[in-house]
Amino acid sequence: MHMNQPVKNLQEIEAKFYVKNLARIEARLRDMKAPVIQPRILETNIRFDLPGGALRSQGQVLRLRRDAEARLTYKAESVNDRGVLKRTEIEFAVEDFEKAKQVLEALGYRKSFYYEKYRTTYAVQPSEVLREPEGRVHVMLDELPYGNFVEIEGGSVEQIRDAADRLRLKWDAAIPASYHVLFDRLCARHPNLDATDLSFTALRETKVTAADLSVRAADDDEAG
Repeated sequence: MHMNQPVKNLQEIEAKFYVKNLARIEARLRDMKAPVIQPRILETNIRFDLPGGALRSQGQVLRLRRDAEARLTYKAESVNDRGVLKRTEIEFAVEDFEKAKQVLEALGYRKSFYYEKYRTTYAVQPSEVLREPEGRVHVMLDELPYGNFVEIEGGSVEQIRDAADRLRLKWDAAIPASYHVLFDRLCARHPNLDATDLSFTALRETKVTAADLSVRAADDDEAG
């Protein structure tokens, strides 16, 4: 594996919201003059684990992702801070997705979960009082096979909440769970689904409701 950029060893701080009308959220971002830093792109993700699921049982993630480039990511166990998930993240680019996959498998890791999503990423300048020292917030518009979501990443809980308020997202509807956990909930209600395959093809015949995911829409008070 060849690193194309410095390794990132960061504290990931993010909040996730289920939404009914993703287009309206995107329109608000455009009204805010927020620049697009990654146009809409299909992400394919493979999560790896050891036999027996040792990583997941400890709340850890080992993920290989491919979008505009390929990246290998490790995430430590997360902590819930006022609806925001905080965890250490180590991520770096790899030159060859398939070779990286082969290396992980040679070390004894096995594919435990595959998922797809379309993601568009915007950068939002925080309100004046929050600009220093955290910098810009990233707002990700995610289209998954079971619904649409907004993820907000920033340098602090306050910064993330500020962005959520400006996008008119209900803070108390933030979801302190991963996309993997939400899929587990869906599979419990639809036992015909393959719990390792969250792809658009696998869910094309499945109608999913917010109740199936045990979430509520953060834009629930709006029409449309």
